[in-house]
Amino acid sequence: MKRLISTYIAVLSCMAAAAQETIYPAKVQETPVFLTNATIHIGNGQVVEKGSLAFANGKITAIGNSIQAPAGARVLDLQGKHIYPGIIAPATSLGLTEIEAVRATNDNEEVGEINPSVRALVAYNTDSKVLATIRSAGILLAQVTPEGGLISGSSSVVQLDAWNWEDAAYKADGAIHLYLPSLQPPAANPGRPTPPKDRTAEFLEKTGEVRAFFREAKAYLQENKHAATNLKFEAVRRLFSREQKLFIHADLVKEMLVAVDFAREFGFDVVIVGGADAWLIPDLLKQHQIAVVLVQPHSLPIMQDDDVDQPYKTPAQLQKAGVLFCLGNEGFWQQRNLTYEAGTASTYGLSKEEALSAITLNTARILGIDKTTGSLETGKDANITISAGDLLDMRSSTVTQAFIQGREVSLDNKQKQLYERYKYKYGLK
Repeated sequence: MKRLISTYIAVLSCMAAAAQETIYPAKVQETPVFLTNATIHIGNGQVVEKGSLAFANGKITAIGNSIQAPAGARVLDLQGKHIYPGIIAPATSLGLTEIEAVRATNDNEEVGEINPSVRALVAYNTDSKVLATIRSAGILLAQVTPEGGLISGSSSVVQLDAWNWEDAAYKADGAIHLYLPSLQPPAANPGRPTPPKDRTAEFLEKTGEVRAFFREAKAYLQENKHAATNLKFEAVRRLFSREQKLFIHADLVKEMLVAVDFAREFGFDVVIVGGADAWLIPDLLKQHQIAVVLVQPHSLPIMQDDDVDQPYKTPAQLQKAGVLFCLGNEGFWQQRNLTYEAGTASTYGLSKEEALSAITLNTARILGIDKTTGSLETGKDANITISAGDLLDMRSSTVTQAFIQGREVSLDNKQKQLYERYKYKYGLK
């Protein structure tokens, strides 16, 4: 009987072991890689037809039509496939939220209204099942962003193939995030009427609190000595020196005017996140060198009298006005649609390469990482996405390989595994 129980336990253990995921971070690049016979989209508007790209030790070493494979390189003949820079997802809760309906899996916000000292990076979960599904879409970097309150804390850029948050960190604490109260009237609900809320009064009160905080912080930071250290004031020190950016989440023109006012009064390097109505004030944004992260371009316009396709047209309007912008998405799993939203923008006024820049090089510039990534140029990190078709076209986009800092990362994920499982169950394999 004891032998039978032992055997049963051993069988269960083997089954459990076999059920464990085999998706894990790739090892550091050891062998040079040479990609050839591909259409290379640099990310800065240039395209190299039937080109080659070489990288070693995680860095791009050569790119062009007439380069030779390095000695001992692993040569990959891509046979007409497309090479792109790794896509970058800005302003996302990726890795901070796993299942929205399960509170214990959400670590994307802190209690309180003003929390500049909160760091989203240390809460980033590298074991999230969602990450692999995002990598499969060619998205290799993300700006992990806190939410909640007025000043929610600092965001960091991470690479999406790591054992822990220390390994994942690509640029730590590059921005502080401010969420302005919305001035947009709530949608009417005849079935559940609620008393009217004075949103303007709330907006003025909350923005006044933020303004007072920054004024106090400025006075504190100008002192040579302090009787006591104020962690919240210390957390915004790099905002005043412009080593850090202030990402202000706002959509309506009146909300964005407050963002411009913060840039004027405090000299902050401001980025607007959301920017649904940015097309109405492009000259003002350009004048003050305020970049925009256009969030959720696949959506309806905010105002009822706007053109129904206004969110699709806004990228081209900002491009024409000379405003630096990129495309982003709300939430976490929604990031997988980022390339297709760029594709939509390319049919509403942007060229294909401008649309690609809106999810690669432009994003890198806004996040302050353009010296190391965002385009396929010699000396930059080998963050590379390879697709069998047009990456911005959902009909032909098929990501076949991806490299993060030269490491070939797994494109397997839970959804692909379930797909194969049920193909087998119903005899479709």
